Amino acid sequence: MGIAGGCDLPMTAMSALTRDVGDPLISFYFLFIQCTLLLPTPAAILNLLPWQGFQRRAVFSSSSYPSRAQRAVKSATESLFSVLFPSSCRICRSLLTNISALPVCGECLEKMVALDGVLCSRCGEKLPGRYLEGEDGPLCPLCQRAAPHFRKAVAYGAYDGALRELLHLFKYQRVRSAAPLLGRLLDRALAGTELPVDLMVIPVPLSRTKQRSRGFNQAEEIARNFVRSRTGASIQVDTAALIRIRETASQTGLTRVQRRSNLRGAFAVADRDKVRGRDILIVDDVMTTGTTAGECARVLLKAGANQVFVATVARAIKEMERELANAASAHLGGPSGHA
Repeated sequence: MGIAGGCDLPMTAMSALTRDVGDPLISFYFLFIQCTLLLPTPAAILNLLPWQGFQRRAVFSSSSYPSRAQRAVKSATESLFSVLFPSSCRICRSLLTNISALPVCGECLEKMVALDGVLCSRCGEKLPGRYLEGEDGPLCPLCQRAAPHFRKAVAYGAYDGALRELLHLFKYQRVRSAAPLLGRLLDRALAGTELPVDLMVIPVPLSRTKQRSRGFNQAEEIARNFVRSRTGASIQVDTAALIRIRETASQTGLTRVQRRSNLRGAFAVADRDKVRGRDILIVDDVMTTGTTAGECARVLLKAGANQVFVATVARAIKEMERELANAASAHLGGPSGHA
């Protein structure tokens, strides 16, 4: 919640301060925070946190430089805050010393780096060893055998380590304060992709049962925060154009063929006029084999969409490495590429 003057603090801190102002230590802390508002250029403490921006490969940035006085106040405030209201990082359990809505330490955020190396120009998969150079760039064995329905897919990082843990916090433990960061990571993933000016953003829909149980659609939250990060762009989020019309079994442990069969007929376009002739960006949290994204793209193209792009925060690299190895060693047969 905001304190007068624009100093934002977590709800728990504000509640503690207002409930027990008779405590001398709490009263001192409250007075200390009020004094910081008298600086010539006061800024919200959360806005001074380094995870608001990015470096080329990590989550931090030095694009905004607070003054020496603000840095001193921030450091002293965070030190006092960590003593009064100790908390730990939800990923590595180390003590948090920053005032932040996101309960993740700087060291863990630093570990969330972008994918590097040679990537498939179509599906975005990391290519180990030799690869075929296609018209638009390198292609993985699966895209060589059967091109996916989407024009291009990108992801920010590997679905592993700290990034995977952050997505789990967001998705399963409902730490929704991670959504702005995930939206910016998605923006970073698309930094090198030339997207159409007039773009419709469609998050992968959840089933009603799963959305009711979870309380929100993680893909929608990421998509909305991604759009907010793209100020001035002519893009919009549409959550009604593509719908899920039947429940599906969990995709975990299924082969590529089983995944395609499991998802066939699960999605439908609610209003063909909305998507006809449109350029569409499908957004999801994680891309495993591309089956879900491929099925969504197939349905949208069948309804008249012009072209479909896909963007996810993370990519399941290890599982795809097994798929690529199997494809490379398989005998000739019918196409078994992306759905």
